[in-house]
Amino acid sequence: MPELSQLLIFMAAGWLLNLTPGPDVLYIVTQALRLGVRAGVLAGLGITAGCFVHIGAAAVGVGALLATSSAAFAVLKYLGAAYLLWMGARLLLARAPAADLNGGPPSDPKAAPASPWIAGQLQAPAASGREVFMGGFWTNVLNPKVAIFFLAFVPQFIVPGTDNKALVFVLLGVLFNLNAIPVNIGWALAAVWMARRVTAVQRSLFWLDKLAGAMFAGFGLKLALSDNPS
Repeated sequence: MPELSQLLIFMAAGWLLNLTPGPDVLYIVTQALRLGVRAGVLAGLGITAGCFVHIGAAAVGVGALLATSSAAFAVLKYLGAAYLLWMGARLLLARAPAADLNGGPPSDPKAAPASPWIAGQLQAPAASGREVFMGGFWTNVLNPKVAIFFLAFVPQFIVPGTDNKALVFVLLGVLFNLNAIPVNIGWALAAVWMARRVTAVQRSLFWLDKLAGAMFAGFGLKLALSDNPS
């Protein structure tokens, strides 16, 4: 295993990488905004579970296959792109909640006006925790760039001459994933905190769904058009 100083650098780099916005972060934030902190945390845990699949695959050579085989990379790439486009379409085609998106009063004139964010949350389509978790899982698993990332990033911290490099690779991958959990939870908490305190965000949740849908579609198109490894 690397020395303590190298492990600390590895963990710090992992935090910075997980703070970078991408499909995974977008999924966490979207679920947290629509369904609350619990959904955001479950989304993050699903993404972490997906990362474990990539770590295991890389350890047994599947990641290396993706890095060297254009055909294998293309298959997973187009599956991932299709999934991101499907998620984007779902958000883009979702109907507005019954509550007035402009902050108008509810149908009952005696009732106090409810926060549009709360109203949107209460009327959001029912989604079980398992559905949210699996959505995060597939968002991550079907992105071949995650496998390529682990193959490029983790080996830099394996000391040359180390015995059983595959085991060290897995252990570092596990550390990276566990290290990412607080960051993912932080994204969920930050999204809900912002939605509850920023009026513009509260009144624009429906349009944030549309924006998120467009971004998911954009990530899907970008993935579909990305170059295969040579």
